[in-house]
Amino acid sequence: MTDLTRLTAADLAAKIKSKEVSAVEVAQAHLDRIEAVDPRVHAFLHVDREGALAAAARVDSGEVDGPLAGVPVAVKDVIATRGVPTTAASKILEGWRPPYSATIVERLQAAGTVMLGKTNMDEFAMGSSTEYSAYGPTNNPWDLGRIPGGSGGGSAAAIAAYEAPLAIGTDTGGSIRQPGAVTGTVGAKPTYGGTSRYGLIAFSSSLDTPGPCARTVEDAALLHAVIGGHDPRDSTSIPEPVPDVVGAARLGATGDLTGVRLGLVKEFAGDGSEPGVAAAFRESIEALVKLGAEVVEVSCPHFQYALPAYYLIAPSECSSNLARFDGVRYGLRVGDDGNRSLEEVMSLTRDAGFGPEVKRRIILGTYALSSGYYDAYYGQAQKVRTLITRDFQKAFEQVDVLVSPTTPFVAFPFGSRTSDPYQMYLADLFTIPTNLYGGPAISVPCGLAEGLPVGFQVMAPTMADDRMYRVAAALESAVGTLTPPAL
Repeated sequence: MTDLTRLTAADLAAKIKSKEVSAVEVAQAHLDRIEAVDPRVHAFLHVDREGALAAAARVDSGEVDGPLAGVPVAVKDVIATRGVPTTAASKILEGWRPPYSATIVERLQAAGTVMLGKTNMDEFAMGSSTEYSAYGPTNNPWDLGRIPGGSGGGSAAAIAAYEAPLAIGTDTGGSIRQPGAVTGTVGAKPTYGGTSRYGLIAFSSSLDTPGPCARTVEDAALLHAVIGGHDPRDSTSIPEPVPDVVGAARLGATGDLTGVRLGLVKEFAGDGSEPGVAAAFRESIEALVKLGAEVVEVSCPHFQYALPAYYLIAPSECSSNLARFDGVRYGLRVGDDGNRSLEEVMSLTRDAGFGPEVKRRIILGTYALSSGYYDAYYGQAQKVRTLITRDFQKAFEQVDVLVSPTTPFVAFPFGSRTSDPYQMYLADLFTIPTNLYGGPAISVPCGLAEGLPVGFQVMAPTMADDRMYRVAAALESAVGTLTPPAL
């Protein structure tokens, strides 16, 4: 009998539509898989068994239909889901059940997908390893002693461990792509504004971008098409239709890249990548050339300043956004014994509710926004952001897409970087420029180094998401997908 958890989302959707299998059977198979392996992986913070089976039954009854009807999906725990615990992996929101759902969740439900539950993450999406979850780390299915990336390590690990065929992540500085790279899965960051942020617990409002996680490029494109598009409830939403990402993925899968120009970023060619990562990347470039692509070296001189600019802009916006967690309106409330002032209660609540990385970024951001320092820090960082955007625009006058490794190294052991925040931040060295620019980017597996997955990143101009899917699918057709060791 076919193991339903090993099928692609596209195959599952086809089998459910033809009634070869029922949506309830598919949901049950994935719930059983979660029960069997998640105690070792810890990809999920909450499994909504009853809700998943009820949603699957609605598909089988014909009440709900759509391109992914009956296909299970996991949702990162930073996305509000009505009546389902949504904590952002923080003690300050422990047990909170939103009275509303994010636009993305509504679109998933309208498309007939079956939500399995909420996935683990770095607290408030701040981290690169999922070690900063208040509820314990997620383990990488390739090696349970190594990190699954972050901040969306739970979504990527759930995909890699065959607990779900699809998942939703969010990408502020690489939080979809970097976990995809180190777990051997596909992670796509759409154009900023191409997917709605309504109902997303905000970290950095000018950077946060929800997007799809999957095991194949086509599956990621199918999910992207469902969740994307204009949302009037999000003031940053782009009032344009989603590009034909599914058609582009299927075109790329034919393995023809004739006439496509790939830009190799000169500033990414230094000694920042581990030898095995660099070797896998070079082999992938050679494979794409064999498919007809042309390679051009381009210079993006301000990319070298992306990391410091990001770590001023994102914490500054985080400092502002997280001010709402005050112990007054919702969430945790500590020290309210009737003898303390409101300020004391707020201080005690935030001290108890926020973890070390969140506190670090709030302090950094508050300092950067403070009187006398705003122009020197936040203002200067925004100017650098403009220069990085111009680098992208000039590069895309010469090439169709830019390519790079997704992350400089493979999954590292737990605890090996937590004592040095800068080393942790380097995980996003190649992903952050795209967030500052606002364009789309995707990570697709391109091989192994030291027995662990390596990711290949494709970056495209804003609202040209279809280009990245075409190139990523072509590479996938050449190198295949990766299968982690059996759990």
